[in-house]
Amino acid sequence: VTSMKALLAQGFDAVFVGSGAPRGKDLDIPGRHHSDRIHIGIDWLNSVAFGHTDSIGRHVLIIGVGNTAMDCCRTSRRLGGREIKVMARRPREFFKASAWELDDAEEEQVEIVINHAPKRFVIEGGKLTGMEFERLAWDTAAKRSSVIDTVFLPAEDVILAIGQENSFPWIERDIGIQFDKWEMPQVDEITMQSSRPGVFFGGDAAWGPKNIIWAVEHA
Repeated sequence: VTSMKALLAQGFDAVFVGSGAPRGKDLDIPGRHHSDRIHIGIDWLNSVAFGHTDSIGRHVLIIGVGNTAMDCCRTSRRLGGREIKVMARRPREFFKASAWELDDAEEEQVEIVINHAPKRFVIEGGKLTGMEFERLAWDTAAKRSSVIDTVFLPAEDVILAIGQENSFPWIERDIGIQFDKWEMPQVDEITMQSSRPGVFFGGDAAWGPKNIIWAVEHA
C-alpha cells in the first residue's frame, strides 16, 4: 500500500492499520555519516532477509539491547562475525530483550557489555575502526549515572538497534485522518477508530507499548 487515499477510493467498509513501528532510530553522534559500515538494525535485517547482505566484519558492535539487537547479533554470527559485542547503556535489569533471547545470544558467545554509552564513531583514513564509549557507574536507586572513563572498542561494522519509530509517509494528510505533534494518528482509546470514520489503528501503529500492555491486561 503506497496511498491511503487510493486505498479508500476502492470503497472498503473499514480499514485497519497495523503497520507497527517500521523505521529504526538513528544515533546522531560524531562520525555517524562518514562510513557505510554503520547500519540501522531493521534495515540491515531486511537486507539480509532479501539476500542483499551476506557477510559482515570480524568485529561487530551492536548498539542497543532489545529483541531487535538480539536478532542482529545472532544474524551477525551466522554471517561470519567472530567477536560480537552487544553494548548496553544500563545494567541488565533494565534490558528490554526477552530473557530467552539474551540466553540464546550468550550461548552463541555473544558478549553483552553493560554500562557503556556511545560517544563517537572512530573513522581513520575514511574507514570505520571502532567506537568510543563512556563507561558509566549507575546509581540505580536514583536512576542516575556518572562517567568513569572513556574506552575504545574495535569494529569493522556497527549495527544500531536502539529502538523503532512510527512512519506513515503513505497516509496523505488531507483525507481527514488527524495526527498529533509526534506524527501519531489520533485514535479513540475505546473503538480504536481514527478521526476518519471507518479507519482504525492498532498495535505499535496506534500507541506502541501502551496499547500492547492494555491488550494483555484485558485479554
